[in-house]
Amino acid sequence: MIELAIFRIQEIRKMSKEERSKKLSELRAELSKMKAMQAMGGSLENPSRIRLLRKTIAQILTVNREEELGLKRAEPREEPPAKVAKGSTKEAQKEVSKTKAGPAKPQVSNIYEKEESEEK
Repeated sequence: MIELAIFRIQEIRKMSKEERSKKLSELRAELSKMKAMQAMGGSLENPSRIRLLRKTIAQILTVNREEELGLKRAEPREEPPAKVAKGSTKEAQKEVSKTKAGPAKPQVSNIYEKEESEEK
């Protein structure tokens, strides 16, 4: 059995296509052996390994498909805006909350007021 079969996605992307196909066949063989042991009622040393094997197989297949279609990886997201320090003034905190929430919309507090405003 393979000791360390779980790879990070960056490691998978760095592999050549031949390496990925070789690892894919090894992982599928190990997964089938583990499923067979489980089906026969045998106890597994690490039952969560089945899930990790399936996840790694899916990652390899995803990278293969991305290369086949010529897709690029998603760009990293922009960093969120800086938070206001606790000791800052209330005005600064209000400015930050306004930029996050956007313009305030008038809220109707009563059903009848809503109907009257729709009639106008």
